[in-house]
This record gives sequence, C-alpha cells and structure tokens, in this order.
Amino acid sequence: MIKHSATLAVNEKIAARRAAGQTVVHLGFGEAGLPVLPAVADVLRAAADQNAYGPVLGSASARQAAAGYFDRRDLPTDAGQIIFAPGSKALLYGVLAALPGDLVLPTPSWVTYAAQAALTGKRTIPVPIPADAGGVPDPAQLEAALHTARANGADPKILVLTLPDNPTGTAAGADLVKQVTELAAREDLVILSDEIYRELTHHPEDHVSPAALLPERTVVTSGLSKSMALGGWRIGFARIPDGPLGTTLTDHLIGIASEVWSSLAMPMQAAAEYVLSEPAEVTDRITRSRHLHAAVAHAVHDIFRSAGATCRTPNAAFYLYPDLEPLRPQLESAGITTAEQLSTHLLDQHGVAVLAGSHFGDDPSAYRFRVATSLLYGSTDDQRIQALAADDPAGLPWIAAQLDQLRQGLHQLT
Repeated sequence: MIKHSATLAVNEKIAARRAAGQTVVHLGFGEAGLPVLPAVADVLRAAADQNAYGPVLGSASARQAAAGYFDRRDLPTDAGQIIFAPGSKALLYGVLAALPGDLVLPTPSWVTYAAQAALTGKRTIPVPIPADAGGVPDPAQLEAALHTARANGADPKILVLTLPDNPTGTAAGADLVKQVTELAAREDLVILSDEIYRELTHHPEDHVSPAALLPERTVVTSGLSKSMALGGWRIGFARIPDGPLGTTLTDHLIGIASEVWSSLAMPMQAAAEYVLSEPAEVTDRITRSRHLHAAVAHAVHDIFRSAGATCRTPNAAFYLYPDLEPLRPQLESAGITTAEQLSTHLLDQHGVAVLAGSHFGDDPSAYRFRVATSLLYGSTDDQRIQALAADDPAGLPWIAAQLDQLRQGLHQLT
C-alpha cells in the first residue's frame, strides 16, 4: 500500500496544531510560501470562461511559450517536444509508466520518486549522493550499483536527477553532472531530470541541465509550483527529447494522459503561457523570490551550524539537510535514537516541525532531516510581500521571532 505522502501529511498535521492555537515553526513542507503575482491572477481571471477540454499535450500557444523558455536557456526546443499536465508529479508518473526498466535513485531524494516507481511496478535502486551536493548519485557508487543490480536480476534503465535538489537545497556542479551524464550514456540509461527548482538556483548561470549534455536521452520536467509559488494551481510541463526515443515516449504519454488527466485546464494553460513568455513582472518576481529564499535559508543554516549540526551550504531553492550526528551522546541520553524520534521531539517539546530523513530514503538511525524554510515569510500576504521587498528579510520581526524559536529549541538539545 502506498502511504499518505509524508510531505503532505506533515503540512496537514501542522495546520491542525496551529488551528488549536499552538505556535509552530513550520519547516516541514516545501511550499513556496508567497502570494500570487497579481498580473498572473489577472490572466487567470480573463481565461476563466475557457471551460472546454483542451488538447492533451497542451495548446499550441502554451507549448510554443514553453519551447521559448527552453530556447532562452540554451536548450533548442520545438513546441512538439512539450507536454503540459496538472502538475509535474503527473508527468513524472507518466514518464515512469511509459519507459521500460527499473529506477535508479540518488539517496536521499524527494519522497515521490520511490512511491511512483512502486505504483508503476518498478524496482528502485538507491545510490548515495556525494558529499558536495544532492540530487545526483556519486559516480563511482552509481557504476557499482548498476552492476550489482543487474547481477541481482534488476533492469536499471531510468536515472532520476534532481537539479537543483530537494531535500538538500543544493545544486550539483557542472563537473559532477557531466560525469554522471557520461556514465548514463555508457550504461544506456534514460535520464529523467526534475528541474522544477531551476529558477531558484541562487546562481542561475551555474545551472547545467543533462539535456544539454545528453539531449537524445534526457526528459526534463518542470512546473510553476516553486518559481511562481503556484503549487495549488497544478501547472507542470515537460521537455521530451527529440529523436526516436522522444517520438515513442510522446505516443505513450498521449495515451496515459488521455486516460488519466485528459489535459491541463485551459485557464491554467493561459497562465502558463503568460509566465513562460517571461514578461518583466514575472522575471522581477522570480529574482526577488530567489533573493528571499537564499537569505532565509542561509540564516537558518547559520543557526543549525551554531547548534553543532553539520550541513551542506544551501545554494538553491529553500531547503537544508542538517545532520545532528555531533549531538548523538546528548540525544541518546535523552532516549532519542532515530530521526523520526528526533523530529517528534523537536515538534512536541520545542514547536519546530521538520521532516525526518528516513522519509527521503535515508538511514532511519541517522539524525538527518529536511528543513524547508519557505513558510517562515509571514502569516499574511502583506507580510510576505514585505519579505519579498526586504534587503534583509531575516531581520523582519515576524521572521526573526521564528528564527529565535528555532535557535532556542536547537540549543536546548545540547
């Protein structure tokens, strides 16, 4: 049985606690935490009367806008390579269902990949990530894992990469992406590159997509949930490779989409077309969002480091993946021996909500967990707009108060 998604479950749990009057520093859910850009809301309102079913792959104009988005990122793309769906999750599932073979998965990784592999009847072959960044497997361990998996009867054919990464909040460097892409080519793997956080890389010019290195065997998925904070609108899109693989995959996806989600709602396609055409209002909002996410993530990173945790320095999105292993003697003396117990203790005793690393495929006995900083920006749209405009958002009173609660809770662990 596939369980309730851990990320969605923790969000609902915290909402219930807050409704009961509890003060909780919510670091457990990866929602972008910002209001809708008014210009985008205007486009959606204007398209509200478009209530007919649209083309399965998306309207011609929306697909052309998405192709232009990729063109401007040095990935020449024809509109025929684009497919829209109600969220990138649907596209990830569709691609996994359409492609043959088992899934190779960097670990830790976002909770959905392994669950969707199970839903599609595929084995999951975990490979640890390297020390410098998440979202990609360690190249040496990847090669060994492939050979072991095949010897054990598995058929590794699909490699998921998350660029930038959830849960670690890091973006793999060009050299690492190149090594893994070259290995995928030698091993005849299809790369499924989840790039939904691409626009929130703290230094966008450093982003390297596998589609630029292995274009004929890379599928790119993305959406507007993170860069534009439109998670509830469920707008996802994918770039299918050109060539024989892409033609076959598109045919399969048309069949899957037509029977599962029919098409992305036409008003949402209008919103997507506007955003992906990248008018000045959109690029300005994304730039401001990137600054806000980076500033608060770094402030939280400093707090964890001062409490004794080890943690990769964030360079993308709004996540951290701290490790409290240096505090093991104190934690074990308090009867805390797993990440799940630690996350429960932090919530019950200190009002801090995080998500245990075990939900991301990590060792349950490790004191690692994912921290999402994007719900610290305020409880009202006015506060969130002020956070977007601030040079030093971590210094705003409502953000600073939550950071102080986090700081106090972590230092009490020691």
